[in-house]
Amino acid sequence: MDITYKIKDLGQLRYFSGLEIARPAKVIHLNQRKYTLSLLEDSGTLASEPSKTPSDPSIKLHMNQGTPLSDPSFYKRLVGRLIYSTHLTSAHRVLHYLKNSSSQGLVFNPDSTFKLSAFADSDWACCIDTRKSITGFCVFLGSSLISWKTKTQNTVSRSSSEAEYRVLGSLVCELQWLDYLFTDLHIPISLPTSVYCDNKSKIYLAHNPVFHERVKHIEIVCHIIREKNQKGLIHLLSIPSADQLADAFTKALSPKSFQNFICKLCLCDRPTWGGMLISFLP
Repeated sequence: MDITYKIKDLGQLRYFSGLEIARPAKVIHLNQRKYTLSLLEDSGTLASEPSKTPSDPSIKLHMNQGTPLSDPSFYKRLVGRLIYSTHLTSAHRVLHYLKNSSSQGLVFNPDSTFKLSAFADSDWACCIDTRKSITGFCVFLGSSLISWKTKTQNTVSRSSSEAEYRVLGSLVCELQWLDYLFTDLHIPISLPTSVYCDNKSKIYLAHNPVFHERVKHIEIVCHIIREKNQKGLIHLLSIPSADQLADAFTKALSPKSFQNFICKLCLCDRPTWGGMLISFLP
């Protein structure tokens, strides 16, 4: 590019679009420490007591909980910066968690294999007000986390199987897009992608060509998943619930379970080490 365009070399990248980039040893570490500290300072919680988890597993939020705010503008600004829709007390809990984890970031290991793996899960009918379910999935390239999602599903699922299949449908679309992206970049990816589920009925249904009356309402989603499975894009595998990493994206967890999942998601503090990253994937 320097031959065609006039480029000024600013040296090794350290900050970009709110991200802090560090390159210890042979890995790349991304975090948002500066942005997080600015958020804590602006919200007046820089000196707050830190929390080990972003949410309290004993609290179930609903529309009629708490007292309406006389001026919701602060809450709206806070949620806008957190990109996390919840009540003010819970929003403060997120801030306390950020206080405890402001230096944490993603680690990318260039020695990782070019093999995708993914985890998918849902929290069925978890919203007290609407009974909508939560979609949660994460995708790894080798040992590096490259894509993740947590979102309330658009419609109410009539069963846990339907909720789980909607998650798989969203994940399959993400994996297909990633396959197209790597193809455009001329990066060979080893297929199929291993997709880990903690619900064996999903796996059986994905391989079963017969639709029963109880699952006809999710027939289209099932067809999409089965088609991608047959074409070799994905390979569904069973995994114990205790090892389902997508749980960190769908529900509030105890500090011990949450920290265990955070470690397996390869979220680490700002690096001061010189060793290599260990893969925790199955």
